[in-house]
Amino acid sequence: MEIDSVRVESSLWIGNKRYRAFLSGWYFSWTEIDKRNREKKTISVPVSEVIGVKEGRVEIQPQKKVEDTDLDFTCKFLKPGCPGSMDHSTPNRPSRPHQLLVFINPFGGKKRGKQIFHSLVAPLFELAGISSHVVVTERANQARDYILKKDLTGFDGVICVGGDGMFSELLHGVIGRTQQEAGVSEHDPTVMLQPCDLHIGIIPAGSTDCVCFTTMGINDPVTSTLHIIIGDSQLLDVCSVHYQSTLVRYSVSMVGYGFYGDVLAESERHRWMGPLRYDYSGCMVYLCNRSYPGLVFAFSKERLFPHFESSSSLYSANVSQYSSELEGEWVTIEGRFKCISLTCISSSCPRSPKGLSPSAHLADGTADLILVRETNSLGFLTYLHRHTNIQDQFDLPFVEVHRVKAVRFSLPPGEEEEEEEEEYEEGDREIQASTESVLEDPEKLCCSNTAGHSQQHHTGRKERGNVTTSRVKRRGFVCGPCGTKPRSVSVWNCDGEILPHTEISCRVHGQLVRLFARGIEDSTMP
Repeated sequence: MEIDSVRVESSLWIGNKRYRAFLSGWYFSWTEIDKRNREKKTISVPVSEVIGVKEGRVEIQPQKKVEDTDLDFTCKFLKPGCPGSMDHSTPNRPSRPHQLLVFINPFGGKKRGKQIFHSLVAPLFELAGISSHVVVTERANQARDYILKKDLTGFDGVICVGGDGMFSELLHGVIGRTQQEAGVSEHDPTVMLQPCDLHIGIIPAGSTDCVCFTTMGINDPVTSTLHIIIGDSQLLDVCSVHYQSTLVRYSVSMVGYGFYGDVLAESERHRWMGPLRYDYSGCMVYLCNRSYPGLVFAFSKERLFPHFESSSSLYSANVSQYSSELEGEWVTIEGRFKCISLTCISSSCPRSPKGLSPSAHLADGTADLILVRETNSLGFLTYLHRHTNIQDQFDLPFVEVHRVKAVRFSLPPGEEEEEEEEEYEEGDREIQASTESVLEDPEKLCCSNTAGHSQQHHTGRKERGNVTTSRVKRRGFVCGPCGTKPRSVSVWNCDGEILPHTEISCRVHGQLVRLFARGIEDSTMP
């Protein structure tokens, strides 16, 4: 008998209203019946959206109450059309997870990670028959190290209850483990990385939760949990960041130079202020009105906003080894920039609903390179403010945007010698010492790779003799209001971490990882 011909029907009462409930094909539906036995509105839910069915009245709250009867049952399902809900027409949905590895960051955001999991997530997992092994992290990179070293047999996915930092740990762990098992060197910037089969789920419990907001459309723990339960799968591009032949980090949301790097570096001097330090540092860096010289080599697939037609943009076909395997052309851009940003996703969040690049895709194998040229303070403020409203932040004469597959950044000739002659001030030495305690020694990365470990995101001390890192050591970030000598080189902000190198190369790896997500629902749908 064909599945479409199967029909299981029953009557049920909700208050004083009678309904006819039936299971036909792949849908569970119920129709209200009036007093004259006429059918009224019918509501249908795909069986794939049903979370679980329990006998009796079941109420999911901080304390779950169950009343067993023979007459009642409760059906929990993902309701389409509610805030943050997803388009439920995705075909070929994979099987649902049965066992998950959960990492909880008890220190992220408002420090409510454990409360969110136990009160909102765990009851839904129990209702759906999903078992979970929970690890409450106690130190940085514990989740990454666990994924790299422990036996993950039997787990259908790894879940982070935390913010973007915790997600980054899982990202590095999953990618690193996959490459180890496939025998692929992560440090080779030309290699094609092996796609990861182990899914990553995000339960938002951080301060910004940019990745969750971008892939879900809302930062809601219950919405994220429901999509994990029903086994949704969303492919995601990842950008690898290299210094010469050493992998530095992986990035999903942003690799930023100039303004965004300065804000992060300045905020490290004011950690005692908590989350307020980012607003404070942003204001101080903006008042400095800095711009930096740079030479950008971008393998451009499409030029989205070609506002510049001057000779400063030079096209070349012989810049990198990527040219033979990718479609596009290399463009060389030289000038002074307020900020340079590279993002694989829109990087939206509640404070910036459209994100850093509103038209960026999740899994098309490209990233958006945003170049903000040197401009006056009012012009740059207009650019920043447009991130918070519906105005187009790219529709400005000093903004240039490329859709790229690879990028390389270097300093113009002469900048290196100039920086070597600069002297450190007392404030520079203080921030240098704090930065050295969290950045990796490049030689250490290369040596540990032979032992079979993933080093893309370890923290440690920098090599003092390295010429490139010597340029990063300059600090004194509050140069304008405090009268400090302006610097000519900034630092890179990679998903909230300061990179130890200035001259880096980036490459986009299309559809490298899988998330328990479905993408944002199309707002134009009825």
